[in-house]
Amino acid sequence: MTSRSLRSLAAFAAVLLLAGSAGAQTAAPAAAPAGGPKVGDMAPDFTLPAATMGGVSQTPVKLSDLRGQTVVIAFYPRARTRGCTVQMQTYRDQFATLFNGGQGVTVLAVSTDPVDTIAAWAKDEKFPMTFLSDREATVGQLYDVKYPAMNLLRRVLFVIGPDGRVTHVMRPFAELSSDAYTELREAVAKTRATN
Repeated sequence: MTSRSLRSLAAFAAVLLLAGSAGAQTAAPAAAPAGGPKVGDMAPDFTLPAATMGGVSQTPVKLSDLRGQTVVIAFYPRARTRGCTVQMQTYRDQFATLFNGGQGVTVLAVSTDPVDTIAAWAKDEKFPMTFLSDREATVGQLYDVKYPAMNLLRRVLFVIGPDGRVTHVMRPFAELSSDAYTELREAVAKTRATN
């Protein structure tokens, strides 16, 4: 083999090695998301602009202001998309059984959508929960639900007890599975019963 052939072969091998290691680095976070609060941890506090089916709220929602009640934080990717619509419609249609009709339970649905977008969606669909706008995904990063290199949040759910501690995590929340809603209902009921 000539020295030019050896250099070409070495350059090709280096390209393959770099491509393989880059692929491994990007695949790892999606396969095994790490970080974020675990069961028993205090839920990281935050304040975000809010909207309901009544419109954009004048006052932002601060998580720590909700102490004393069970809080469900449902991160989702984007308003009006198929999976997110199925998820929120199921929350609406099963609000009484999943969330005790809102008695002692607050549901916060969080995405990076603008606050006026989620207000219009909540109004159109008559959603009974509160929607929060995490435009820069700062809360998503606190909870380790932000997609790498995209300003979108993963579909992950946290149940927070009245003391502010995480009691249940669904990572991911499988919005098309009836088992996910059964698990959610049981987690909320258990959290309410033990506090």
